[in-house]
Amino acid sequence: MKLTIKDITGKDSGELEVKFEVIQNGKGTQAVQDVVVAMRANRRSGTACTKTMGDVNGTGKKPWRQKGTGRARAGSFASPLWRGGGVVFGPKPRDFSKKVNGSTKQLALRKALSERLKEGAVIVVEDIKLENPKTKSFVAFMDSIGVMEKALVVVAGENKNLALASRNAVGVELTTGIELNVYQILNCDKVVITREAFAQVEERLTKE
Repeated sequence: MKLTIKDITGKDSGELEVKFEVIQNGKGTQAVQDVVVAMRANRRSGTACTKTMGDVNGTGKKPWRQKGTGRARAGSFASPLWRGGGVVFGPKPRDFSKKVNGSTKQLALRKALSERLKEGAVIVVEDIKLENPKTKSFVAFMDSIGVMEKALVVVAGENKNLALASRNAVGVELTTGIELNVYQILNCDKVVITREAFAQVEERLTKE
């Protein structure tokens, strides 16, 4: 598969040959599911905590005698039936994290990127060099390459002007080719990636 490379003004400046194997069938769908579920699970803090009957502070005295009052039996002020009492089967701090092996992550990334390539949602640019860190400059660049939707911008490394210019743009996320993940690819309408960043992603996908 070949991709057209655009310059910062939006004009075609060459072609790029995709080195990794683009997945054409249903292979990798389950890997994408596993990776996305794991990523979302790993973001959960798991710090919710409730007090059981044994955790509630208070006296252990029986509220009233067992018989003769006409009321139901009661053995503790910490009963879950009472206001301020313990919670039955409530949440406790826990670890929600899930582990996914490296080969599954690689397959999931290749599958997600393959689908976006087939959709024509990946735009390769030679480089993104802005003269100043202004949002106006970034918006002008995005307009020149025809991207108006929610976009993921992938660069090879630190780009201070781009980081400052894009942070106020609505629906734009900035990342690097080394940090790019499956969730980011799926959570955008267009992927704008530099030639160098694309080479970084290819290296990750062809690594054994």
